[in-house]
Amino acid sequence: MNRSEAALLLGHCAAFDNRTVGEADATAWASALHDMPYDNDARAAVAAFYGTAPKDPNQRLWIQPHNVRTFRTKIRNARLENFQYEPHPDETVGEYLARYKGQVQAIASGQVAGPSGRPALEGGAEGFMRELEARGLHFGDAPASAEDLVDTVRRSGPLGVECPSCLAAIGRPCKSPGVTEKQPMGKPRLSPHRARVRAASGEAELAAQERLAQEQAIKARSAQHLAREAEDIPDAEIVDEEAAS
Repeated sequence: MNRSEAALLLGHCAAFDNRTVGEADATAWASALHDMPYDNDARAAVAAFYGTAPKDPNQRLWIQPHNVRTFRTKIRNARLENFQYEPHPDETVGEYLARYKGQVQAIASGQVAGPSGRPALEGGAEGFMRELEARGLHFGDAPASAEDLVDTVRRSGPLGVECPSCLAAIGRPCKSPGVTEKQPMGKPRLSPHRARVRAASGEAELAAQERLAQEQAIKARSAQHLAREAEDIPDAEIVDEEAAS
């Protein structure tokens, strides 16, 4: 846009805001819009700017060069909203770039009408719904309950079920600490309770007598372990002080 064209554009702006246009104004606008042509889209950008209500009702609209550039870009991009390039068979990269640029320019400028709508989905509504249902999406059914949602997002492994022993919630580690060297008192439990492991694997819960037998076996092994440690402790040596002196 040269100075004469900028003066014409400023005259178009003055029709909206009653500004006074001088040679200095035309020179400044030509410098700011030197890479933008004076065309119908530039004039439409001015009309679009003044056709848009300001955020503040008391604000006076006063267009600037960057406003013209922004609104002109919006106008041209709107024409390209549904544009899709149709490639030619065996075209080279250079041919593709030239054709693509030419098509974009022709549609953006309004010389060629762009697509009027988006491509429709093929197969009809029934086929579309079948495809969604095949992917596990169902519409029109009653909303799922909280229990159903828990079943669908349940984690794998022992943490995917509530612990029968300490009642730790799904996804949370077991709460009761152990008393062994691997599970010391006061430290978070590293491994889940055996009852939780059985529940996660689908095994039936042990009967009361079986659980009691297991607990007694564990206590017996613990007692044996403590007894062995006691045997390894050397006896205290009794020193005869009189003999030593």
